[in-house]
Amino acid sequence: MRRMVLALLITLLGAVGAASMSGCAQQVHAVVATPRPSYAPAPLAMQEAKGREVVAVPGSLPSPDEELWVIRKAEGPAPTSDENTPGTGALMAKLPTAEKQIPVPLKHTDVKASIAGYVATVDVTQQYQNPFDSKIEAVYVFPLPHDAAVNEFVMTIGERKIRGIIRERQEAERLYREAKSQGYLASLLTQERPNVFTQSVANIEPGKAIDVHVKYFHTLAYVDGWYEWVFPMVVGPRFNPPGTSDGIGATGRGERGTSGQATEVQYLRPGERNGHDISLAVHIDAGVKIEKVESRNHAAAVDVSGTTADAALSGEDRVPNKDFVLRYKVAGERLKSAVLVQRDPKDKGAGYFTLMLYPPEQIRELPRKPLELVFTLDVSGSMLGRPIEQAKAAIRAALTRMRPDDTFQIIRFAQGAEQMAHRPVPATPQNLRKAMRFIESTDAGGGTYMIQGIRASLNFPHDQSRLRFVCFLTDGYIGNEAQILAEVHRSLGPSRIFSFGVGQATNRYLLDHMAKAGNGAVAYLGLNDNAEEVMDQFFQRISHPAMTDLAIDWGAMGVSDVFPQRVPDVFVGRPVILAGKYRGEGRTTIHVRGKFGNEEAVVPIDVDLSDAPAREGIAAVWARRKIADLADRALWDGGGESLPGRITRVALEHGLMSAYTAFVAVDSLTRTAGEYGTTVAVPVPVPEGVKYQTTVPEKQEP
Repeated sequence: MRRMVLALLITLLGAVGAASMSGCAQQVHAVVATPRPSYAPAPLAMQEAKGREVVAVPGSLPSPDEELWVIRKAEGPAPTSDENTPGTGALMAKLPTAEKQIPVPLKHTDVKASIAGYVATVDVTQQYQNPFDSKIEAVYVFPLPHDAAVNEFVMTIGERKIRGIIRERQEAERLYREAKSQGYLASLLTQERPNVFTQSVANIEPGKAIDVHVKYFHTLAYVDGWYEWVFPMVVGPRFNPPGTSDGIGATGRGERGTSGQATEVQYLRPGERNGHDISLAVHIDAGVKIEKVESRNHAAAVDVSGTTADAALSGEDRVPNKDFVLRYKVAGERLKSAVLVQRDPKDKGAGYFTLMLYPPEQIRELPRKPLELVFTLDVSGSMLGRPIEQAKAAIRAALTRMRPDDTFQIIRFAQGAEQMAHRPVPATPQNLRKAMRFIESTDAGGGTYMIQGIRASLNFPHDQSRLRFVCFLTDGYIGNEAQILAEVHRSLGPSRIFSFGVGQATNRYLLDHMAKAGNGAVAYLGLNDNAEEVMDQFFQRISHPAMTDLAIDWGAMGVSDVFPQRVPDVFVGRPVILAGKYRGEGRTTIHVRGKFGNEEAVVPIDVDLSDAPAREGIAAVWARRKIADLADRALWDGGGESLPGRITRVALEHGLMSAYTAFVAVDSLTRTAGEYGTTVAVPVPVPEGVKYQTTVPEKQEP
């Protein structure tokens, strides 16, 4: 039964249609599957069906516990295009003579987000439309936050909504290929990196439209009194070291397959513009008074009213070429640690939780120790222009804040790594002037061989009398993230890594995980940010000891499967978020114990599980964190052969996207003419501030 293919679904259409001839002409009949599957890969929904029929109400979504394959309407044969005319496999549309406006199959993206506490629920709708004269398959590579727990996928054709099913990736890809080859409308969502996804939509006929809806949950960052919500809009061009083929390739528009990488992003050339735009709206319910809201990269209309706020992207700033970053400041001098829960509907005494752990105020009272600072600057081609200038400004600002008993080193990397000095030097006026000259003589160009910068920054003797902080300033535009993170883990030693993402659409997955693996923290320096302010916050962080060696007494709250498994160190102004399972009811007190310097600290957190507000999405957030923890562990020790199976098990049990699972949706109501259509990639603009000529390789002539 498991090996039955899509053809079985098609052969059943007639029987069901005949049995339903007496139904209303507007009813859409569907076969309903059993509840969403757990780990064991289930067959097609049609195979699991009990044969009963339901009516899909126009405009409503299928129930989350149903997997629907819409089949034919009751009133006769499935409509088609001209059945006798095969697909041509070639695009017939002519581009405008002025190569400014490029027709693409992705017309519009609509984003609606709702934030409650520090958990965001985000709905993304991609609107596809075929602007060409023959049938196409649209392929779009796009970013989402690396911690996004994607657990809903719905394809809409007119008033019909088809909920996608989660399957092991290979099975989902097979189902999609079969539907595509037989002319059925189908869509497939796969994960290429934790923050890079591919959406494929097959058999879109000329002039026809299809919407794809994705829903995800994630937690917000909190820095010095400000929450930050980020929606990434474009995948930046990646550099892949020679010999690699599993990276993310950058090509010019229309140059499909020229990068030699498993995943490709096509970029619009200078002066070109596609018709794809974006709308975005965010609603915030902070629970406490909101003092201020800022949109750093985009023009946005903002309305603040007490504990709530709304922000909407301006109609004048809808080109998706940079991250949307919304920051809002809440009332009060300091945040209190808090627990949010999602109860198990089948067991009132159990569920999932997230804990935001904020450092105790007394950390600020201890004096800082002498520092050893290593500034590692990315000077590859993607940093040319504004990014390199922002990074230089940040290092200059940091140098002016050093004390005479500190030491420092500056390393720049591109094709290789170059040091300012043979070893860290004292922060004397003479050495600081030398450093300024070294920075000013720096320009950007060449490939991003980050591995060289990692080794040069970490593999040298440590001064035991100083705390070593390694500051990476980079956009993170590389395709070999796994190699870089493994090297950080291998070479870290006594260092702490603070990563600074420079630019408007940085690789936040890499930068966040470098800081996580390096027992440090991450900050982002956009092209509109003040570099001195960012460095002031950094020195606030490192001028006080982190709260280390954390141990948690959960009281009467029975806790299991907490992720990350190793509780990170807590820095001034930067809380950490844990997620886990719990069992228990009523009141209890959690005690978090740790050290800062030679001092002991205890943070009590009162919890009332019987009165705690239940938050949607906490279970999905927990599952995503468990998947991330398993994937990270694989970087250090290989993970063993069981790793894909363990990740797959968690993803399928919670209906989540992962590297080993994918969403697929098939509409068998309409069989389009022909067996195939031309594959059209959605070309995207290079991120704002990034130069096309230095990041997108020229096509090599044969």
